[in-house]
Order: sequence, then C-alpha cells, then structure tokens
Amino acid sequence: MTRRVPFTGGEKESLHVSLERHRDAVVWKLDGLSDEDLRRPMTPSGLGLLKLVKHLAWVEAGWFCDTFGKPFDKPEFDPDDPDADFRVEPHETTEDVLAFYARARAAADEVIAELDVEAVGTPWSGDQVSLRWVLIHMIEETARHAGHMDILRELIDGTTGDHKRA
Repeated sequence: MTRRVPFTGGEKESLHVSLERHRDAVVWKLDGLSDEDLRRPMTPSGLGLLKLVKHLAWVEAGWFCDTFGKPFDKPEFDPDDPDADFRVEPHETTEDVLAFYARARAAADEVIAELDVEAVGTPWSGDQVSLRWVLIHMIEETARHAGHMDILRELIDGTTGDHKRA
C-alpha cells in the first residue's frame, strides 16, 4: 500500500509524506530483480536502476545533511569526477547501495524532524536555502528519477506503476 499525503495535514508533514511516497516507489522499482538487471545499463548514456538509487542517496545526504550541518559519511564530491554519484563500482554490492540510500534517508529524516520549514542552511552552491525549498527540490528530484526508474523497470520486465498493487 502506498502512503497518502494527508488531505488536511500541516505543511512539513505533507511535504515529508510526499517525499516518502516517491522514496518508496524508488525502492519498490528494484523489488524482485536480479543484481544483473539492477546493474544493466538501459539507455545509451548507461543509466540503470542501481545507479539512480546511488545518485539519490548522494543528493539526499548532500541537500539535507551537508546543507544543514549534519555529519554524514559519504564520499566527498570530486569536481574532476562529477558523475561519481551515478556510478556503481564493481566492488559495490546492491546491498551496499541500498544501505547507503537507507542511511541517507534516515539522516535526512532526522534533519526534517529537527528543523522548522523556515530553517535556513547553505548548500554547496553557497546560496542560502530553507528546509522548505530543500523538501520541494528533493520531492522533484526523487519523483523525476522514480519516473525514469518506472520506464527502465518496464523495459526490463514490463512492471509499471508507482507502488505494488494489492
């Protein structure tokens, strides 16, 4: 069953549940696939399901933790290797990538729980942003990539949708 954004919920609760819905779809898109399918490049640029999950883990940690000063153990961004967050190395297991995403989500959730939507932080760009802005941005980012994953999953085995049907 998919989560539902409350019809009359508060702003932060509604934004957080919306993000959670898309995060859940991302994880569900991997359900039941082999490691080979998860790693398979599905587009001419080499995009694949596991690569998208790794990227989402990086951006969750970056936007929520780095922006608001919460320590999180992730590789430092290397401007000489701007696509590292989309690359799954041969030594990285599916379990490693999923655990990284789960840790990033949990750390982001702590930031969301601790701060008001008006709280301001400074991301890599140097511009100040509110938690509200980061929540909206991550909803957009996660939904966009969940849509990519929907297409990739359909190409692999025909499965479509944003959540498991009962």
